[in-house]
Amino acid sequence: MGMHKDCERVLLTEEQIRTRVKEVASQVDRDYRGKNPLVVGILKGSIIFYADFIRCLSMPVELDFMAVSSYGSGSVSSGKLRIKKDLDRDVKGRDVIVVEDIIDSGFTLANLKLLLTERGAASVRIATLLNKADRREYDVAPDYNCFDIENEFVIGYGLDYNEQYRHLPYIGVLKRSVYEK
Repeated sequence: MGMHKDCERVLLTEEQIRTRVKEVASQVDRDYRGKNPLVVGILKGSIIFYADFIRCLSMPVELDFMAVSSYGSGSVSSGKLRIKKDLDRDVKGRDVIVVEDIIDSGFTLANLKLLLTERGAASVRIATLLNKADRREYDVAPDYNCFDIENEFVIGYGLDYNEQYRHLPYIGVLKRSVYEK
């Protein structure tokens, strides 16, 4: 697949992503040897990373999903975490690995980590595909990070703009002309 016409450039190739996901999964395997963590994917953006990540793990894991939002009807954060789909499994006493596509301001993950801890999780660690540290407003950092990126609007490999572009096998920078219409 060639570069999509709405991409300014490819930031991370399919091969770069595949290689790094395997490396991060190997680290998680080492850290959780002998354990059976609950791996929680944050919908919708993390789904492709989540699927590739869990397939690279060699240990037994249990899977679950959450859909959370900090946005109301607009594009500005409401300042409140809204759970649109909660976990099906109890986290009490469990080691939890939250899998997210990107950490930006950190609001969602800081609040989600607090919530899971309050629910009695033995530990909560974060695995992210992309980390935008320059945009961080909340004290949260990934325990497992595939890539640090600059503050650019990225799409592909699960990340979207207006529910489009998630299917792209690479991560690209979206042209400004697309989202500044």
